[in-house]
Amino acid sequence: MDDRDLEHLSNDAVGDATGFESVGDRLRAERDKSGLTLSEIAARTRVPIRHLEAIEAGEYSALPGSTYTLGFTRSYAKTLGLDENAIVADMREELAQGGFHGAVARAPAYEPADPARVPSRWMAWTAAAVAALVLAAYFVWRSFALSPDPGIGEAAKAVAEAPIKGGKDTVTTAPAPSGEVVITATDTVWVKIYDAEKKRLYENEMKAGDSFTVPADANNPMIVTGRPQVLNVTIGGTAVAPLGTGETSIADVGVSAAALLGRKPEVPVAATAGAGTGKTANR
Repeated sequence: MDDRDLEHLSNDAVGDATGFESVGDRLRAERDKSGLTLSEIAARTRVPIRHLEAIEAGEYSALPGSTYTLGFTRSYAKTLGLDENAIVADMREELAQGGFHGAVARAPAYEPADPARVPSRWMAWTAAAVAALVLAAYFVWRSFALSPDPGIGEAAKAVAEAPIKGGKDTVTTAPAPSGEVVITATDTVWVKIYDAEKKRLYENEMKAGDSFTVPADANNPMIVTGRPQVLNVTIGGTAVAPLGTGETSIADVGVSAAALLGRKPEVPVAATAGAGTGKTANR
């Protein structure tokens, strides 16, 4: 019997003596009754196993915040077929009584993104290409309509016909590895940034338009967040690839200029299943 089993037995004993059973105990008991493992719950909810373990153990300080704790709990309860609203209400009360992460009575619950509702990367690139073509066509029309010099119109047409996809003919300017890293939110999101010694550099719930400049002298700055897809990252004013797709939360991801430029491109699940049919679009 390991330390975690002893901890669960201790929690059960306290629950029997006080008449109080924590939400984590109830979820764990229902999971055991259903014959499901934490790995299976994680696969169905897309909530990291470490967060599910923290919920079952009542270690709420290990979770990213009350908003995410309530969302993860809702997904867990829904997967087990429990009354998710009642479970979330009990968890909210439990957080408020424990004073974890400044829990509030009516905090909006965050649920992990449903992968079926997340646009594929191919769709995103296609939309970007269509938008670029529309913008180029507008400039061509504007050049012909406003300029009496046909040479100017021809120049605009040449720009519009230039390649828009990555390749040998595309001229791109790579950001410098020593450039200033700025992280900007496009929606409400909790963000924590810390260095290699776990020293907190920034922790807050960002609103749309809020930004944070990573200190240039920070020792291997890293980020943890549950919604990386709503964060725009630039190096020296040049946008770089997103930190994540939003299918899962991220942690210990380097956000120095060197770390961001050294990342390997992510391969979508759909692309992996159809390997050999083509190349992944350049970021």
